[in-house]
Amino acid sequence: MATKRRPLHGQATNMNFRPPGPETTKAEARGTRPTAKPTSIKEVLIMMVLHVCKKAIFFDTNLKVALYLGCLFFISLIGDFIPFPKTYFARSDNLFNVYFVKMGWAWTLAFSGPFLFMTSYTLCCGDIVKFAKHHLPRIIIATVFWFVWTKLFNVVEVAYGRCNVKNFSSKSSCLKAGHFWHGFDISGHAFILIYSSLVLIEEAKPIIKWESISDYLRNEQYSRSVAETSSNNPLRHLSDEEIQTLKYLYKRYTPAIRTLFIGMTILQVLWDVMLVCTMLYYHKMIEKVVSGIVAILTWFFTYRAWYPSTSLLPDPAGSGNFTYQRGKVESVPMRRQSVLTPSASSTSTSSSRQQVPKFMGMPLYTGPPGRATQQQPNPSATNPSSVITTDLAT
Repeated sequence: MATKRRPLHGQATNMNFRPPGPETTKAEARGTRPTAKPTSIKEVLIMMVLHVCKKAIFFDTNLKVALYLGCLFFISLIGDFIPFPKTYFARSDNLFNVYFVKMGWAWTLAFSGPFLFMTSYTLCCGDIVKFAKHHLPRIIIATVFWFVWTKLFNVVEVAYGRCNVKNFSSKSSCLKAGHFWHGFDISGHAFILIYSSLVLIEEAKPIIKWESISDYLRNEQYSRSVAETSSNNPLRHLSDEEIQTLKYLYKRYTPAIRTLFIGMTILQVLWDVMLVCTMLYYHKMIEKVVSGIVAILTWFFTYRAWYPSTSLLPDPAGSGNFTYQRGKVESVPMRRQSVLTPSASSTSTSSSRQQVPKFMGMPLYTGPPGRATQQQPNPSATNPSSVITTDLAT
């Protein structure tokens, strides 16, 4: 008898796929998320420089503080008994001491001030009131502490010192007469170098994951354009106006922020080098240790105890209208999800209920996990989109 093939479900003869139709076309319509622009050679070189700077300035702060105190004690103690060989840095009129250390806080403000404004103003989405209330006080408080401590050091030296000639009772008159004033001269250099380094480290922290903001902006703008809900994007709660302001400020300020960060890193390294010179050639050990302790306690009180407190202002560096430094940038699929593809929530729910091993997308067995039962071939269950044909013997 001749064998006759009969199509089921009214499909056309010899068709092994579902013909296109309104439902299929609508179900399989997919879009693509925007991707980042190709990275230029200039951008790659900039990112390499920034990476090196981050490694240098974001050295473990707790370890750096311990090194500061340890070196202030041991190196200075050795220098009190065994003078180190004199070099150019032993001269008080050396270039770095005259034009950098003696104006150390001015240099620190010159780099950290604009950096604080650009990063904080951007993270506040252009809200100048919030910037002035939550971020500007940090640099003002640091300046007040610098001024108070340096003046207090001078008061201690004058109050508890004496001239090597008894006829002079004041420091100014003693020095004008060409004599020497002996007092407890707490090292202002050691204080300003350590305190400036720690302030630069703390204020530079917004640069961490700064580049991820562009990815968040791109993903959020796309999600809003197609009315998708971005569950992981930290910008999801911002208004459209805040998104546009953030995009404008980020694009405008990022080149200057990168330049200032590189300058802050160079300045911080210079402060560490000049601190070593201070340990080797200036002041006594006890004077440097006391100034170092004061600098570290001031930094710890403000940046580690005060600012992280949720009930007191100002806020820590890097805070704003959104949080971008926690976790990784959300990974987004390159294709939009079609109605034929199960959603993430349904997939996670079904996988949590039952994990079935598969091979090439096909389940190896049915039933609850742990009991392997041989699955019978069932084309209609495993591939409903294909046309099923049967052989009928006549």
